[in-house]
Amino acid sequence: MEPNLAPKTYEKYEMFSRVHIIPYFDGKRLDKIQVKDVRQWLNKLAVTCQCCAQGKDAARPEDKRRCCAIGKCCGETLSARSRKDARDTLRAALTCAVDDETMARNPVKAVKMTKRREPRQRRNRQAWTVDDARWFLESARHTREALYPAFVLVLVLGLRRGEVLGLAWDQVDLDDAELYVGEQLQRVRGKLVRREVKTQTSEAPLPLPDLCVTALKIRQKQQDADRDRAGDGWIDTGLIFTTRHGTPIEPRNFGRSFDRCIIAARVPRITVHGTRKTCASLLAALDVHPRVAMRILRHSRIAVTMEIYTEAPSDATRDALRKLSDWLA
Repeated sequence: MEPNLAPKTYEKYEMFSRVHIIPYFDGKRLDKIQVKDVRQWLNKLAVTCQCCAQGKDAARPEDKRRCCAIGKCCGETLSARSRKDARDTLRAALTCAVDDETMARNPVKAVKMTKRREPRQRRNRQAWTVDDARWFLESARHTREALYPAFVLVLVLGLRRGEVLGLAWDQVDLDDAELYVGEQLQRVRGKLVRREVKTQTSEAPLPLPDLCVTALKIRQKQQDADRDRAGDGWIDTGLIFTTRHGTPIEPRNFGRSFDRCIIAARVPRITVHGTRKTCASLLAALDVHPRVAMRILRHSRIAVTMEIYTEAPSDATRDALRKLSDWLA
């Protein structure tokens, strides 16, 4: 199935097949798998200690074994999310078997799993206010964090981590204040991979608010300085965000820098993906015209965008964000 799947999807399917599906169904003919077999498998996954099943503790040096290998089972069972992912992997595999006429129907489709709702308190912690975002950017700018320009694009444009790390200079027009999101950078099976983004974002340019234009000009200066220092050691990848030698930035290192800046700014801890929920409010606070915000947010109706603009931020917040737009390294 690899040629028809995104690299990350294939990597996930391969792991779940190798670790959870093949050990259970190995030796059983595909056309003999029934709905009850799938249910029994999922029930077993819910109670099986993965440390025991995979020999995790046994793989450690003898002096560092602490649970399953010394008779103290840690009870490391799969989460509901991981069991669902395992079920989805098996469903995808058997769908291919049905398409190839190896079996008549897919028994996994008849197996439903209860959706687990997150507690309201937890859901509310996964987004920043406009002031949280503003303070985070001010702190990163004040400490001259190298990835400050990337954080601006993540927060203001709602870009994903892989999308911002996959941006290339030939996809940006600073004169017209536009940016195309055409590729994303991911680590797949030990290798950094640049792959095409097949979404609405690659079909039309995103307008760049002033803060984003300023951030990209800062990044130009940073990269020019890095290139001069590296000399013949510079590796030209065409990417906007690179290491001091021009090579792509490891996605995990991006996450570590983001977490470090959160601690320094003393704002609530959220994931990089969680910042997407702040994007719309931040655009309103930056006085971005609703029609421009509509394009950035990919809203189909201006009425949806205008609902956000009814909650006006304070003058102090607007002024602080305006100063960030005016700042240059």
